[in-house]
Amino acid sequence: MMDGVSVFSEHICELGEGPSYDPATDALFWFDIVNGKLLEKSLGGALKVHDLGLMASAIAIIDEARQLIATEKGLYIRDVPTGKLTLHTPIEADNPLTRSNDSRVHPCGAFWTGTMGKDEEKGAGAIYWFFKGELRRLFADITVSNSICFSEDGAIAYYTDTATGLLMRTSCDPATGLPTGEPKVFVDHRASKGFVDGSVVDRDGVLWNAVWGGKAVKAYSPDGVLLREIAMPVTQASCPAFVGGKADRLAVTSAWKGKDEKQRKLDPQAGMTFLLDIPVKGRFEPRVLIA
Repeated sequence: MMDGVSVFSEHICELGEGPSYDPATDALFWFDIVNGKLLEKSLGGALKVHDLGLMASAIAIIDEARQLIATEKGLYIRDVPTGKLTLHTPIEADNPLTRSNDSRVHPCGAFWTGTMGKDEEKGAGAIYWFFKGELRRLFADITVSNSICFSEDGAIAYYTDTATGLLMRTSCDPATGLPTGEPKVFVDHRASKGFVDGSVVDRDGVLWNAVWGGKAVKAYSPDGVLLREIAMPVTQASCPAFVGGKADRLAVTSAWKGKDEKQRKLDPQAGMTFLLDIPVKGRFEPRVLIA
């Protein structure tokens, strides 16, 4: 294993995504999107696999008993003790071609959630804002929504359409999580190996990005300068999350999706989830406000 990188879970996900850590239970939650599974594992415990019965990609904490899950039909409330799912806000529920993808909670409690075509159809997805029961579409014509994350003060939002190779940033209203300006290019990744996938922002404003197809996690300064690149033992790292009691470690999901049998043999850990023990000043995800 590479320096500072260890296996957190050997469970193989076809499309591991959407990691989110709950400090109250010391558990990481993540998804195998295309197989409709929610995975749960405390940092010292055994893996739990929850079958959802539909494609889902992201999770947020409402309170001790409820979670909000982004799915192919919209936002569901998950009852933690029973696992029961209840549809709260439909999103593209009448469009069988799309599903949810990258999503994250703004510091004010708003939820930015992205959609995309199940076969990555060009421009089929969008990015939405959900706050206290209200839903608005922010950006349309998105092929693969990714890298949704925010500065700690809520004044900056980041996102990408992975297909473009451009990681964008926009100013935000800290009180509502709504964009207040026109998006501008934060990082132009088009000449680099791989694609911009999921990201998180730490307390110093450093953005940590999983590079799909690039065997790496990259860290960028608040002005978009590449600070460091951490080599990963898998080709398709998909999304990072801060974990641990001090949020000072990174968990990173991965995927084998799109690989044939020969390619999978060359990438045997593809789909596993990893821990990165590197210096990072992380922070916990805010709780989402649904009403």
